[in-house]
Amino acid sequence: MKLKPLIIGDLKAEIPIIQGGMGVGISLSSLAGAVAKEGAIGIISAAQPGYKDEKSFGEHSAETNFEALKYHIKEAKRISNNGIIGVNVMRASQRYDEYIKCCVEGGADIIISGAGLPIELPALLKDTNVKFAPIVSSLKAIKVLFKMWDRRYKTVSDFVVIEGPKAGGHLGFSPEELEKNDFSNYDEEVVKIIEYVKEFEEKYNKSIPVIFAGGVYDRSDIDHYMSLGCSGVQMATRFVATEECDADIKYKMAYVNAKKEDIVIVKSPVGMPGRAIRNDFIKLREKERENVTKCYRCLDHCNPKETPYCITSALVRAVKGDVDNSLIFCGENAYRIDKIVTVKELLDELNS
Repeated sequence: MKLKPLIIGDLKAEIPIIQGGMGVGISLSSLAGAVAKEGAIGIISAAQPGYKDEKSFGEHSAETNFEALKYHIKEAKRISNNGIIGVNVMRASQRYDEYIKCCVEGGADIIISGAGLPIELPALLKDTNVKFAPIVSSLKAIKVLFKMWDRRYKTVSDFVVIEGPKAGGHLGFSPEELEKNDFSNYDEEVVKIIEYVKEFEEKYNKSIPVIFAGGVYDRSDIDHYMSLGCSGVQMATRFVATEECDADIKYKMAYVNAKKEDIVIVKSPVGMPGRAIRNDFIKLREKERENVTKCYRCLDHCNPKETPYCITSALVRAVKGDVDNSLIFCGENAYRIDKIVTVKELLDELNS
């Protein structure tokens, strides 16, 4: 049985799946465009999309990123025949407001923002038709945002993304919580968030879909979260192992070849925990720091003199295929992937 469409304001996705935004360069126009073409929602990552232009990126990284981001939004819209294209913008990004402006100018349909609380997002999107959502991992976080938005801007977001503890990349949980790994009651947190959001649906007389992300692997996972009251899911890891994914084939094969014990929690250079494949680079960083000689000014609160390694450089090496000497973010279920398929084949599998 096919899944019910996802409706966000005046946007309608025939398949209620959002492809998660993955940086650096893992989800750009090729992947996002292919996903949107099939009726789901394609997401471009705003994390260093200009990395391919090495000279310009090294000298003027932010400006290069702005131009690249606009290009990839427009190219994804072209590939998808004007499907739904969004951008994931980390709140921790330096020049955050300029990235948001760039998304609007490029023609993005939606913006999803996590890695911090995007408090000013409603103001940045005022007088636009761009739909937006925060990424939250707790009832506490959505309460802080919605109460502040309600009081300050007399509005709330168009939808909400809940990111659970099985997600890849940076995680919205403390290292202690992740080490304890006691999330057996996390479904209860999901339901509480959904119920809380409903209060604002009534207040603002609009539908506010809640989307679940983090460890969603197959149709049974999708059905489970829909049964809790979610309107759709966000998936990232499975889209890496597609022909259309923007990453090098060696990156994709790192997922195919990964074993369960290879997937670990690592400490990001900005102090946040994240989930990645424990390769030679991670093993070496557990012993000694990398000599950082160049700062791309990508994230707030990152000091190149103290950071264990440059996260931009590590992620750029990854997307280019230097898989032993890089940071390879992944979700908890990456080890379950055993082949590379097309985006259409994956979505057909999930929607049948």
